[in-house]
Amino acid sequence: MEKSESIKELANALTKAQAEMSGAKKAAANPFFKSKYANLEEVIQCVKTPFADNGLSFMQFPISDDGFAGVETIILHESGEFISNSFMLKCAKNDPQGMGSAITYARRYGLQSACGIPSEDDDGEKAMSRKPPVKPMDLERAKQLLTEAADGATLKEAWGQIAKHPISSNETIIKLKDERKAALTK
Repeated sequence: MEKSESIKELANALTKAQAEMSGAKKAAANPFFKSKYANLEEVIQCVKTPFADNGLSFMQFPISDDGFAGVETIILHESGEFISNSFMLKCAKNDPQGMGSAITYARRYGLQSACGIPSEDDDGEKAMSRKPPVKPMDLERAKQLLTEAADGATLKEAWGQIAKHPISSNETIIKLKDERKAALTK
């Protein structure tokens, strides 16, 4: 982060502007995730009038380096005070479209973060591809899977399911798996 020697006037103006800003509205649709999100235009719309009314402005300059692209966001006050920071993202593809996408994404989140605009979009969370938490497997279910295995392939498949759970380190389950393996390979 970089800033002018003093940011007293900027801080005062930004406090007033933030009191006037609302959260960015979810106006854009993301068909891939079947969700709505606040796009860059909505974020800029939240900032524009409160900034202008309080002697503030912003600039964003594209930056890139070795497969990363983003922006430097600078918030300026009419007094000449400023604060700035860069936000870079790894490009999904190393071509103009990949860089453009990273820059747009960085502009939206860089400005939103710098201005303290509440984030109402959920596309970032969905993009994480987080799977819902797996319900732990209990001892009886693990035993059932192992004892019902009719051959080496189904035993391997059963163990694959069990291995995703803490129960796979249970001594009783390990012993049962080894016994079933020995019995099925005879």
